[in-house]
Amino acid sequence: MTILQIGFLMLVFFVVLGGTFGVMRLAGRSAVQGRIEALSKEGGASAAPQHKPLIEQIAKITSPLAKLSLPDDNWERSAIRPRFIMAGFRQPSAPAIFFAAKTILALLLPALVYFFLNATGGTGNNNYLLVYLLGAATFGTYLPNLLLRNAIARRQNEIFESFPDALDLMTICVEAGLGIDAALSRVAGEIGLSSPILSEELTLVTLELRAGGSKEKALRNLALRTGVEDVDALVSMLIQAERFGTSIAASLRIQSDLLRTKRRMRAEETAAKIGLKLLFPLIFFIFPALLVVLMGPAMLQIYRVLLPTMAHQ
Repeated sequence: MTILQIGFLMLVFFVVLGGTFGVMRLAGRSAVQGRIEALSKEGGASAAPQHKPLIEQIAKITSPLAKLSLPDDNWERSAIRPRFIMAGFRQPSAPAIFFAAKTILALLLPALVYFFLNATGGTGNNNYLLVYLLGAATFGTYLPNLLLRNAIARRQNEIFESFPDALDLMTICVEAGLGIDAALSRVAGEIGLSSPILSEELTLVTLELRAGGSKEKALRNLALRTGVEDVDALVSMLIQAERFGTSIAASLRIQSDLLRTKRRMRAEETAAKIGLKLLFPLIFFIFPALLVVLMGPAMLQIYRVLLPTMAHQ
């Protein structure tokens, strides 16, 4: 075993070891943090002071690396800031961790690829080596973007699935005589068991209203934070209904029926795609195995019978 192979194995060992200890520390810190928060709620000001979260410590350590990937100094006005809000990353440390991850992956993945190619003897052609390194750097740079897009899609899908139920609750509250402000507060508390994400968004709307913000601005901010088209349509409908004095309960009921129909059509579309998605696994994985199981004994028997006959002839 060469020195490069030993170095590559040691690098992989330390990376795995560091990742394992990081996960263990994060899990342990979350349990302790939960107990401290529970004690602070019970004891009030006499409770023990909370430690700084691990995420904040990581952001502080990796902040110099994050500056290498920042688009500009005034990144808050860039197009990526609303994407953090849509994904639910509202901590001040989220951009630093995101851009630091882009820098680290863009440097770490090419190094791992280079050590791996050296260990396997695949660095003979410099052109292929350059392609591999550039491909690894590109993948490391855009991997956080893919993860962020996946987080946004999962969050928006959960809001879309739970939104008709929230509209039904809001309709019942409005028909019972509550105003929009009280109905939103009530729905935010009731929907938290089935959809904590939607409950958090509605709670932010109620907090903006209590802070003195206008109802139209709070609802517009809800549409911007979620990025869901149906929420935007509901916000526009509520603003128009309040502006022109139409029945809010009837509008909510119609909107709820439309969302349920849309959700049912999406489910039917997904069910209709199952046959096509199962076609390729059946052809490439299941059918060959069935052919081997069914035709294998017959082929062996034919081989044993025909081979001696052909040998005698």
